[in-house]
Amino acid sequence: MNTPAAPLRVLIVDDEPLARLRLAQLVREVSAGGDPAAEVAGELGQAQAALDWLARQDADVLLLDIQMPGLDGTALAARLQALPRPPAVVFVTAHAEHALRAFELEATDYLTKPVRRERLQAALVRVARRSAAPGATATVLPVIVVSERGRLVRVPVADVLYLKAELKYVTLRTATHTYVLDDALSEIEQRLGDSFLRVHRNAIVAKAAVSALERRASEEEGAEGWAVRVGSSGEWLAVSRRQVGAVREALTASGL
Repeated sequence: MNTPAAPLRVLIVDDEPLARLRLAQLVREVSAGGDPAAEVAGELGQAQAALDWLARQDADVLLLDIQMPGLDGTALAARLQALPRPPAVVFVTAHAEHALRAFELEATDYLTKPVRRERLQAALVRVARRSAAPGATATVLPVIVVSERGRLVRVPVADVLYLKAELKYVTLRTATHTYVLDDALSEIEQRLGDSFLRVHRNAIVAKAAVSALERRASEEEGAEGWAVRVGSSGEWLAVSRRQVGAVREALTASGL
């Protein structure tokens, strides 16, 4: 006979008393259904108080607000990573613009207020599954989080063909979709790692998406210049003169 798993210990950290009350009630509702079993281990209104609390006892998951007086939620999440057994973090906030930073901190989930019980349940189920296999390393797929028509979309980095700065925005292109981001191209580049290649001051391309490097007429350079062909779409992106050598070297190393 299998021994029932211990309830998840949930610590709620939010500076708004009504928000804490609402989350506590939702946790109880989820636990009443048994999937997963969970209990509210504590309710706190400040991030520093949460650090002090965690120094004395354990929690399996934090339901964590972001914008709070003093230490904010993302700063707290960053500090938690130094703990020997850091709790999972589920951000709960009214501010969708913090989603990218949240996933950089490897948050288990990101819920926007008002929180629905079904969404909280899904987040807690994810935490429970990871807790059930403490020796396993959770796989977190790299994503770029974008806002589209008021909803958050997680675009796997593996699906990205290129990113291109245009006027005040950055265009992210996949094989099937185009997204618009507010982030600076240089900031995005730092998060992508060496699977992407800077080909121009305004463009970064996935190495795996490049199918050719050729000399072509370039509108951006004002004359014939180098360009890379990207993906099955056959799109061409200009390669600046200063980047040609690095692009050719990188593509040769990758077998192109």
